[in-house]
Amino acid sequence: MRSALVRLRRSTGLPVAFGGMVEPGRPRMRISELNGTATGSLSRLAVTAGNGLGGKAVALARPCAVTDYSVSRQITHEYDAAVATEGLRSVLAIPVVVRRRVRGVLYGALRTAQPLGDRTLTAAVDAARDVEQALVVRDEVRGLLEAARPRTAPYEDRGAAWEQVREAHAALRALAPRISDPALRTELLDACGLLTEGPTSARADHRDAVLLAPREVDVLTCVAAGTTNAVAAERLGLRTETVKSYLRSAMRKLGAHTRGEAVAAARRGGLLP
Repeated sequence: MRSALVRLRRSTGLPVAFGGMVEPGRPRMRISELNGTATGSLSRLAVTAGNGLGGKAVALARPCAVTDYSVSRQITHEYDAAVATEGLRSVLAIPVVVRRRVRGVLYGALRTAQPLGDRTLTAAVDAARDVEQALVVRDEVRGLLEAARPRTAPYEDRGAAWEQVREAHAALRALAPRISDPALRTELLDACGLLTEGPTSARADHRDAVLLAPREVDVLTCVAAGTTNAVAAERLGLRTETVKSYLRSAMRKLGAHTRGEAVAAARRGGLLP
């Protein structure tokens, strides 16, 4: 949310941005991040779905804007005092929507009453997409870690549970290259790493551990999930020949002669779950 507000101000030129997340299980969002504000009047403000501009964006799940907040007939006016204290006039509100559910709202505002054009609205929507992408990744990682918990289940239950972990690990490795934010991509890959054991003392000395390039791990992850080279290429956004090249390189490093041997060696080395 914080980085999205910085992007919103930079890309739109709006001097004020703020936002917050919808509270779990409640029909309201709470403003938690401020950027460019002069007062604290909006901080921690709870906005009920349907009320005010942000509440309207939550209820309709679409961007909303007003040219002069205090006199607009398009919205209700429960929050006029807080908005007036900050001196805001033209305001837009962009919902953050993940899997058809509104998870938060980003606002941008001017202290003068003037129309906010399509270019400004488009740039604000793009900033909201950053938050949506981050939430999708967070949800996927949470599900992945939740799937990992059955490691302590009775032995007879571990096989199916561990296959779930492997499937989720493969999906997240395929998702990572499509994330444009480097920090977020690194965070996702670090979370994937929690699902692999890493070299242990029972194996070879860590100085002898095989080091694979990230893309080689991605390809092996797909192979471990039973995909063909063509399907792996589609998932990873690569050419089939490129996938084959990464696979050959990984097999050479692992001393493997077949795809199955490569997967088994990677698992022994703690490179795959």
